Amino acid sequence: MSLSEAEAIETELNPPFFVARPAELRVPLVFNSPHSGRVYPSTFLAASRLDPHTLRRSEDAFVEELFAFVTDLGAPLLHAHFPRAYLDVNREPYELDPVLFRGGLPHYANTQSVRVVGGLGTIARIVSESDEIYREPLSVEAALERINRLYTPYHDTLAALLLEAKREFGLAVLIDCHSMPSNPIADQGTGRPDFVLGDRFGTSCSGELTRLAASQLKALGYAVALNKPYAGGYITEHYGRPHKAQHVLQIEINRALYMDETRFEKSAGFERLRASLETMVRGLVPGVPGLAIPRAAAE
Repeated sequence: MSLSEAEAIETELNPPFFVARPAELRVPLVFNSPHSGRVYPSTFLAASRLDPHTLRRSEDAFVEELFAFVTDLGAPLLHAHFPRAYLDVNREPYELDPVLFRGGLPHYANTQSVRVVGGLGTIARIVSESDEIYREPLSVEAALERINRLYTPYHDTLAALLLEAKREFGLAVLIDCHSMPSNPIADQGTGRPDFVLGDRFGTSCSGELTRLAASQLKALGYAVALNKPYAGGYITEHYGRPHKAQHVLQIEINRALYMDETRFEKSAGFERLRASLETMVRGLVPGVPGLAIPRAAAE
């Protein structure tokens, strides 16, 4: 990547992500929307064989807006401005696909993960399950520059928000916010539930938190699934340490609830869903303090 290209991207992605902070921290909750970014760098668009509309299919459109209310409850919200198709912070830092790059990758790169093999590494090779993003292979240097400039600061910020919550309240609860296509090809027409809650099969957060979130959503009339087909990605796995009073729950929202998936526009259901999410979060708050004490210690 030339200096001029790097400067152009830095200007377009300024800032690359944003933390919406409450006037005062009042709850040990932290919210994160890593895939709702929709600022597509011009050099990225020029390098892609896909049109901008197709590239947006991997985007969790408007999710940060659905959760914007959390600052009024006293919780911060971190969200990316760069798109997932450009860089995915819900991956290990170096899950890199050797098919995508010219030259040898560094020895520390993870080139064999399931996500890499599927074309969805830290720098994705595809969108929409099969559409190749790039016209030609990328340089390894460009990939490492992208990771250093965006990935590392994003995770430094997320880690700092969790540490701030733990220092203030004795625990931290991260809600990792995502959306999912209503009926992707892989589902073979069976459709999706309204929500999928992911806790890495009970390892990333207390079961009480998962059950409480599920019960809140079901009481509002939504269909809720657990861990299938989404159990949580790198963020859920990496930051979820319930034995250290650090819990992570991933929430996947069916896009048909709030947007036109073809036109990428909010639908009439957007405000109803936003209100439901606020009801759900408010319902979580009273149960959160009890997560600070591991079950074994309380018995």
